[in-house]
Amino acid sequence: MRPGPLLALCLGLAGGAAFAQPAAAPEVTVIGGCHLWPYAQCPGADLRHANLVGKDLRGVDFTGAKLNRANLRSANLAGAVLDGADLTAARAYALNAPGVSMRHAILVGTDLEQARFFRADLRGADLRSANLEAVRFVLTNLEGAKLNDADLQEAKFNGTNLKGADLRGAVFRFAIFPDANFDGCTGCPDGW
Repeated sequence: MRPGPLLALCLGLAGGAAFAQPAAAPEVTVIGGCHLWPYAQCPGADLRHANLVGKDLRGVDFTGAKLNRANLRSANLAGAVLDGADLTAARAYALNAPGVSMRHAILVGTDLEQARFFRADLRGADLRSANLEAVRFVLTNLEGAKLNDADLQEAKFNGTNLKGADLRGAVFRFAIFPDANFDGCTGCPDGW
């Protein structure tokens, strides 16, 4: 009797068992005790200088969190709460933030180039000297926001509420404001 074919069959089945192992669970980033995954509850978390590039942070609670100089490039903050959070000088290029709440958040000098805000709440937010080039604010509430000296080139403010906002010193080149509310706005462009 030849052991060749039977041995080959047994070895083949044993080798295939190695491929049948369950996939390892994705690694979760934990910074300062905060597990960074969707709907995480991390109010007041210290995430200064954190690398959050491309993270799915939808629905997270970062109320009052410290995100100074954090890298949020291409992160997903859909429905997240960042009320009163400090994002001073954060890098958030191409941030996806529909439905985000950033009431009274500090975004001074933050790079939000090409970010997307849809039905977002940024009432009273401090966006002084922020880079908002090519940002899309669609139906966003910026009531009482400070946008002094902000770069608003090519930004789109479709149906955005700028009531009581301060835009003195902002750069508006090619920015558009269809159906925006300018009631009590200081420094808003004329003719819209």
